[in-house]
Amino acid sequence: MLELCSIASGSSGNCICVGSDECHILIDAGISGKRIEQGLNAIDLNSRELQGIFITHEHIDHIAGLGVMARRYALPMYATAGTIEAIKHTSSVGKIDPELFHVIVPRKDFAVGDLTVTPLPISHDAAEPVAYRIKNKNHSCAVVTDLGTYNEEIVEQLQGLDMLLLEANHDIHMLETGVYPYPLKRRIMGDRGHLSNERSGQMLCELLHDKFTAVMLGHLSKENNYAELAYEAVRLEITMGDNPYKAGDFPIYVAKRDAVSPVLKAV
Repeated sequence: MLELCSIASGSSGNCICVGSDECHILIDAGISGKRIEQGLNAIDLNSRELQGIFITHEHIDHIAGLGVMARRYALPMYATAGTIEAIKHTSSVGKIDPELFHVIVPRKDFAVGDLTVTPLPISHDAAEPVAYRIKNKNHSCAVVTDLGTYNEEIVEQLQGLDMLLLEANHDIHMLETGVYPYPLKRRIMGDRGHLSNERSGQMLCELLHDKFTAVMLGHLSKENNYAELAYEAVRLEITMGDNPYKAGDFPIYVAKRDAVSPVLKAV
């Protein structure tokens, strides 16, 4: 069994729980320690049961609760060397025992309990950002957010997944006509920014297969997207895309920024 649950996902904070019967980890801790604990409690877990926190990158919506989790529970924290160095220079996180940090290397598998975690390099304006593919003996899933574009390598690395949490950050029209200053709009739409709803759907089209279980759309912008808009845009890309599948062939969920998602399971 492998399960994936979004405790929070959005431009204001991200925290994803992935686990098996034997082992549970967090991907990012971008909300308060209290909210993380409440979210875990909602799925019958608690922070002391975690085997570690894997960090995608150092932006505050991914590490805001990291210091509290480190000081309160002394959990191992896994990240690339560039990300760890950037976290150490983020004053708002507070003091973290350096011995809790464990350096992981992009493309190199890392075992935690019965889970094998593979960090995958992504294109984002951070020090050394990664997405994560997680597998156990029989199943695999991935958490892929904060990427301005994707390439053949990451598509190849994400083949054969049972479940996927994939970024659908913004609606291009809402972003273009919204209140953000022009440089910020350029950053978000750039190759080191975030995936639009349409690009998310296009990427998903390259990952679908007959045994795919479910996708959860995540990291939606509060200002430049709506859950319904992301859902329908991705569905349209799947149905109209150059692939043998239709949107109705797979469950599609949208992770909320302030509520725990359904628990996706591959059994």
